[in-house]
Amino acid sequence: MNRSVRNNRSHRVSLPTLAIAVLAFVVTTARAEDGYRLWLRYDPVPRAFLNVYRPRLTTIVAPGNSRTFDAIRAELSKGLSGLLNQDVPVTNEADRDGTLLVGTPESSPQIASLRLERQLDRLGREGFIIRSVRLRQHSVTVIASQTDVGALYGAFYFLRVIQTLKPIDRLNVNERPRLQLRILDHWDNLDGSIERGYAGRSLWDWNTLPAAVDPRLRDYARANASVGINGSLLNNVNANAQILTADYLRKVSAIATVFRPYGIRVYLSARFSAPMELGGLKTADPLDPEVASWWKKKADEIYQA
Repeated sequence: MNRSVRNNRSHRVSLPTLAIAVLAFVVTTARAEDGYRLWLRYDPVPRAFLNVYRPRLTTIVAPGNSRTFDAIRAELSKGLSGLLNQDVPVTNEADRDGTLLVGTPESSPQIASLRLERQLDRLGREGFIIRSVRLRQHSVTVIASQTDVGALYGAFYFLRVIQTLKPIDRLNVNERPRLQLRILDHWDNLDGSIERGYAGRSLWDWNTLPAAVDPRLRDYARANASVGINGSLLNNVNANAQILTADYLRKVSAIATVFRPYGIRVYLSARFSAPMELGGLKTADPLDPEVASWWKKKADEIYQA
């Protein structure tokens, strides 16, 4: 009897202890990786690769004054510092071995000196070149494009090369998009619901825009740009005409401002009957002159916003 009581008491004490241990493990694991970072994790590469990559990546040089170049510098600094498990500073001069030089012939005299214009012309405005070159007697990796956005695509490509543990000593990459329009089509409604949506509510918080912009929108833009998405259609194909009102266009403009540095343009589904619902016209016939005039003025208003 006494032995049985002692065993029961011991069992009662061990269960809470086990539960706490399991809970601690789950919480720690969830904090370590909750999936939010997607493929942009930038965790350190295996130790065997650190000695391979570190000497070839000592500084980042990305001259340019645009918000896209701000994004390039931030992404490369965060990405390389994380992957190499040490600080990789952003500097102004490509004057040492291991420099990563990113830009366009217009933004960088060093890139202009490489005379890549003809090759860049063939790749178009969103294409890019990645080369291992000698510049002023230094071993340098160059990411070059005709445009800021093309350079951003090249930066993401280069980070992916390291994430997949590929060699970077003899790079000779020429990339261009196969499709001009690469758009995500959201079926989001203005009330926050999503038609045929199974992953929660809309990312667009229309109630707080434009005054408050969710920081997740920037991460959404980063993730899309990293795989070459250049457009986002915000609303349901079964559109609500209110998206075209001045109030909502200010909200859309706030989203577009976040997306623009990442090369993402905003698109809207237009409701066929909007000239009647918003403009008070008797018809929505696109051949009617008043309807055509209404849509022209609305298009001008949208682009101005």
